[in-house]
Amino acid sequence: MNPTQTLYPSGGNSPSPHSTHPSSLFPQINRCRTMRDLSQIHATFVKSGQMRDTLAAAELLRFCATTSDLLHRDLDYAHKIFTQMPHRNTFSWNTIIRGFSESEEQNAIIAIALFHEMMKDSVEPNRFTFPSLLKACAKTGRIEEGKQIHALALKLGLSGDEFVMSNLVRMYVMCGLMRDACVLFYKNIIGRDMAVNMMVDGGRKRDGEVVIWNVMIDGYMRLGDCKAARTLFDQMRVRSVVSWNTMISGYCKNGCFKEAVEIFCEMRRVDLRLSYVTLVSVLPAVSRIGSLELGEWLHSYAESNRVEVDDVLGSALIDMYSKCGVVERAVEVFERLPRKNVITWSAMINGFAIHGLAGDAIDCFCRMREAGVKPSDVAYINLLTACSHAGLVEEGRKYFSQMVNVDGLDPRIEHYGCMVDLLGRSGLLEEAEQFIHNMPVKPDDVIWKALLGACRMHGNVEMGKRVANILMDMVPQDSGAYVALSNMYASQGNWSEVSEMRLRMKEMDIRKDPGCSWIDVDGVLHEFLVEDDSHPRAKDINSKLAEISEKLRLAGYRPITTQVLLNLEEEDKENALHYHSEKIAVAFGLISTTPGKPIRIVKNLRISKSEYTNQQSTHKGNIEENMVTHTKSISNLALQRVSNRSQQQQKQRLHTIKSGYLILSKFT
Repeated sequence: MNPTQTLYPSGGNSPSPHSTHPSSLFPQINRCRTMRDLSQIHATFVKSGQMRDTLAAAELLRFCATTSDLLHRDLDYAHKIFTQMPHRNTFSWNTIIRGFSESEEQNAIIAIALFHEMMKDSVEPNRFTFPSLLKACAKTGRIEEGKQIHALALKLGLSGDEFVMSNLVRMYVMCGLMRDACVLFYKNIIGRDMAVNMMVDGGRKRDGEVVIWNVMIDGYMRLGDCKAARTLFDQMRVRSVVSWNTMISGYCKNGCFKEAVEIFCEMRRVDLRLSYVTLVSVLPAVSRIGSLELGEWLHSYAESNRVEVDDVLGSALIDMYSKCGVVERAVEVFERLPRKNVITWSAMINGFAIHGLAGDAIDCFCRMREAGVKPSDVAYINLLTACSHAGLVEEGRKYFSQMVNVDGLDPRIEHYGCMVDLLGRSGLLEEAEQFIHNMPVKPDDVIWKALLGACRMHGNVEMGKRVANILMDMVPQDSGAYVALSNMYASQGNWSEVSEMRLRMKEMDIRKDPGCSWIDVDGVLHEFLVEDDSHPRAKDINSKLAEISEKLRLAGYRPITTQVLLNLEEEDKENALHYHSEKIAVAFGLISTTPGKPIRIVKNLRISKSEYTNQQSTHKGNIEENMVTHTKSISNLALQRVSNRSQQQQKQRLHTIKSGYLILSKFT
């Protein structure tokens, strides 16, 4: 009996359901713990002549090319075995192609080259060849070869194979050809009789077709078309955990954090078991909306369900607690991690940075070095951000130099941005401008926005005009430069220039991003805009606002009215400041929570300057005993662009009001 024909019929990729799995014939291979063990077995096979047995050689190849234990994968060794095999059937080719396709991009290119060799050897591919091959094309962006492979799959009659089709759709999505992906999807999925062809086994959808739906949803999310993704998601009769995870992560990547949390809550209501990926996907959204109660529930869920808190989940929890205003809990999570790497250290440094705890951030950085962990570029971004928020100019210069000269890291645009921000906040505007001109890379709009924000902070209108004009040419539809310049003119009482800015914005149809604040009360997220009167409890909110304003007035507080961009009487300006979104959210929090309970407000823009002054280190805030935590970007100018960068690079700042006082640094 020929064992190859018994175990791998018709050159297939896997044995039939009734055959013996080949690994059971070679138990010594599965007992390998190191590549040295495997090489010894290989040597034994060669010496005994077993390598002439296609099955023995194929099992050795399978183990070192595709084993789930990545520590035992050795593609170079696998390729060596492959080239020495006397008979290479379809299974052998599929195995080596799969091994290389699942590795990094340069190896995925080799997978495509191996397929060309396979065709030259006149070995016909089968349904198991194409998924790995298409993954390699998707990973490397080799769309032309992907289209040729698509044509071959159709020629071999595989248009009805759900796994081949799902990988074809994924390839077109990953290569940015959403139209081609849509044609495939609607022709092969939507075009079928869904009641007959898509529902089997008592109403369950076939796994492969669910995968295709998930791929399409991911594709729309990649394009930023959240509405189309949601429409497709709602059309699914059966959803997998991956379907929900794709929606959650897609919303997060597109900055739709409220929607991400809302769909997560829907997921909880259908009583679906949350996966590790679910937790990692939703925690960034929880961080951004400041929902501490939900974040604590997720942490508790992970512990009670024995979900491993590794470096990725641990970092997400550290980030969540930090951005929800309880850095102490972030420290607890960090210290309890069984293994700390550069990802977790960087997350903790960032946690200290956004709380203005520069000393703690620097200490954490030093501990990381002492632990033998080499800092990453992200760790340096977080460290430089901490220096910026504290005005530690010399320390910032030292660490920037250390990053280049000691750790050998090439500065990224974000590092240069941190240095510009550091110099600008500290009032070294000319040096910051010169730093930009001397940069070896072309400055982007975020760099110039950081300098413009510093000009506004320090009242340098002349430089502000110069920088604003650069931004208006660079990003003409961005409202940030117009608003910042208007603010500077307004602070000088130059109302003619303010009117000119407003007119230019109107002519170019440029709209200012509205201030928006969120507050989570008992698991329900409430959203408020400027002068928002749409909430069901608007009357109670306005009464509380009036009460707070009167108490503040009696305590001697006067708002900074220079930030009102309208030529109004002083009393009217005060009324305009009265209805900022964060103030409305605070008032709602006060009437909706018990006395003494912390109130956490998240705002999409910088805290209104009317809330504090740069000349005072303390400012009398809310009379009642509450803590208010604000999350904001470093500048309203940088918000949109910064949100498109990775989460670790987002510059945020949290402030705490307690016992009626808001403690501020002059560099805030």
